[in-house]
Amino acid sequence: MIFGNYADWTVQNIIIRIVVATVLGGLIGLDRGMKHRGAGTKTITVVCLGATLVMLTEQYIQVNFPGLANMNRLAAQVISGVGFIGVGTIIIANHRVRGLTTAATLWASASVGLAVGIGFIDGGVLITAMMLLSLHVLPYAERFATKNSHYCSVFIDLERGQYLHEVLQNLKEADISVDSMEMSKPTIKGEGIAVHLVLYAKRIVNNEEVYGILMKSDKVLSVDFL
Repeated sequence: MIFGNYADWTVQNIIIRIVVATVLGGLIGLDRGMKHRGAGTKTITVVCLGATLVMLTEQYIQVNFPGLANMNRLAAQVISGVGFIGVGTIIIANHRVRGLTTAATLWASASVGLAVGIGFIDGGVLITAMMLLSLHVLPYAERFATKNSHYCSVFIDLERGQYLHEVLQNLKEADISVDSMEMSKPTIKGEGIAVHLVLYAKRIVNNEEVYGILMKSDKVLSVDFL
């Protein structure tokens, strides 16, 4: 163990687990709070501490009431229960899904709390460090990959469904092919449609160029890139 063995049921170990859970939950929550996400420092710290208490309670039952504790039962309830909380942070607006990272962070924070609560502090600390590293580094890697991608995801609103052929023809003339396409229900007086297109170009094209190609048709009401 890197940080020592805190699995024994002693007052000192219990205090250390609670303090560590508070610090780790606070660090994760502080990172989300600085970015003004739905679940910030208070929420994630409380979730982490709650999960820690569950595992402490499990061990307490095992120590004081031998044979009655099932170390997996309460932990499983925490994992599924926090999943329901996470669902409440997910919002779909303007063709975008928001809150998935916050929901995943809540779930992972509960898992960190469970690990620390049973004394597996090494796992909790290392996972917290990797979570924070991922939340800070991966967005840069994702932006770099997106910038250099040959694919483009875009939503367009059309006055009528029959005008889609004109848009597809403009894309074809620009040597841009349609990788996938989904159409929604009518949006404007029963005639308009919203179309989700995943486009592929042999060369790297930026959003401004794609926007110009799509807006060649005066029947396109709006363009929204994902």
